Amino acid sequence: MIFTSLANASANDITDGRLAKALAFLSRDDLAGLAPGRHDIDGDEVFANVQELTTVPADEKSYEAHRRYADVHYVISGTELIGIAPVGECSAAGEFSEADDFGLYAPGDRESWVTLRPGELVVTPPCDAHKPGCCPPGSDPAPLKKICVKVLVG
Repeated sequence: MIFTSLANASANDITDGRLAKALAFLSRDDLAGLAPGRHDIDGDEVFANVQELTTVPADEKSYEAHRRYADVHYVISGTELIGIAPVGECSAAGEFSEADDFGLYAPGDRESWVTLRPGELVVTPPCDAHKPGCCPPGSDPAPLKKICVKVLVG
């Protein structure tokens, strides 16, 4: 699933060879054994961040967004709830860091939620703010191992 609007799709082209590299990486048989941290796929154009964390209730997190990278969120083990909101309808919750390609946001009136289980992914291009690492409603915080592949757009 890729969540975006048709109007923003061409401005956030993630259909080129970079996304294919990300998907090829996620097709490896050894993902469960990868150590946390950065794993290069194609230098700064495509790289994976392996994360081991404990999910938290959604109201304890802020939305985040990027300008140069799309995120491919892939669950190895556990269950992750991710909120998605159009960044153009969000309000900034601080300064955007160009160096880190990272900013925090408060959502507007529209939020969508995706629950990912092992082997599932969602792509969030720069036009979509996202709130990863949440536990599904009615669930307690739980261990999660995931990969966030960063794909340079444009």
